[in-house]
Amino acid sequence: MKYAILVGDGMSDYPIADFGNKTPLDIAKIPNMNDIVKHGTIGLVKTVPTGMKPASDIANLSIMGYDPKIYYTGRGPLEAANIGIELAEDEIAFRCNLITANNDILADYSAGHISERESKILMELLDKELGSDKVKFYHGKSYRNLVVFKTRSADEIKDLMRTACTPPHDISGGSISKHLPSGKGADTLIRLMEESRRILVAQEINKVRIDLKENPANMIWLWGQGTNPNMPSFKGLFGIEGAVISAVDLVNGIGKLVGLEVVSVPGATGYYDTNYQGKGEYAVECLRNKDFVFVHVEAPDEAGHNGEVREKIKAIENFDKFVVGSVWKYLQGVGDYRLMVLADHATPVAIKTHVSDPAPFVMAGKGVSHNGFDAYNEANAKAADVLFKSGAKLAEALMKR
Repeated sequence: MKYAILVGDGMSDYPIADFGNKTPLDIAKIPNMNDIVKHGTIGLVKTVPTGMKPASDIANLSIMGYDPKIYYTGRGPLEAANIGIELAEDEIAFRCNLITANNDILADYSAGHISERESKILMELLDKELGSDKVKFYHGKSYRNLVVFKTRSADEIKDLMRTACTPPHDISGGSISKHLPSGKGADTLIRLMEESRRILVAQEINKVRIDLKENPANMIWLWGQGTNPNMPSFKGLFGIEGAVISAVDLVNGIGKLVGLEVVSVPGATGYYDTNYQGKGEYAVECLRNKDFVFVHVEAPDEAGHNGEVREKIKAIENFDKFVVGSVWKYLQGVGDYRLMVLADHATPVAIKTHVSDPAPFVMAGKGVSHNGFDAYNEANAKAADVLFKSGAKLAEALMKR
């Protein structure tokens, strides 16, 4: 039996008045996802447990089969795992965005989707200027980087873990001062963020930057802290081995932590220009050699955060054509398979951030009946009256029943 989970990050949305009250999924040409609906079951899944934030790390952990209320400690350690950082018991990892600050406004959560080359140079500079035996800066990918703190006591870990930090993509265009970290550990974080601004602005003034853009990286933003999680292996959970394909560190980090092979696809960027065709081809190759593949595409989510409807539609169409289409065609020739396509959460273009509404999914394959619908969209998923109360339960249904 072959199993595949294909995730279009944030591709679910709300009806848009300027587009006839249709969602991007309604508008997009997605013949492959629609065909899967005609062969299987469409419904909704609550990927984010009540009381938890609708973040991609929580949602993807859930749909991979791991209950976030049990296993989630924060985004930082997931991304740390992907770049080979093994956190000690006295260490805590924070996601570190390179952002663009315009006076007190957070103008861009990604510093214009800063290039790999520039990001690496700036993170190395910050580590040289601000790093110590207690603080270490790590380059991840583009604007997505890490800071690891070595703590002096269990109380310090508790203080940093309890510090309230806001994801920068939730406050684009908003006040920096009103959304700075708060709580017992906040002073440490705020001081580092302010010092980074001094250093990065000096870089800009001295014109030693690589690509001086409209949205330069002139500050860091710390959030998503966590300690090292302890999770059972994917094989231990479901009895099979497999691979994960994503351009996003947090998804690959989950894969590494649970023993899945992380497959790198050339040209996979995590943005609009990602190599969709390569992801589809590599996914099929994984299925030829393994029993399971988890493919994650970030572009629809980025379009949602940017409020760009047409880019979101285009990203969904590319996901359907090159990723879903390739895997769907291959699995139909295999015979015994289970396939699931879904959004991990919605990222409505109208509000430019994640929401915790149940996400639409479709499942097809051996033992899965057709429940009467012919298109993949939010309205059909709701009308189907099929609701899984957790992503972990949905994964269990896909893999075990």
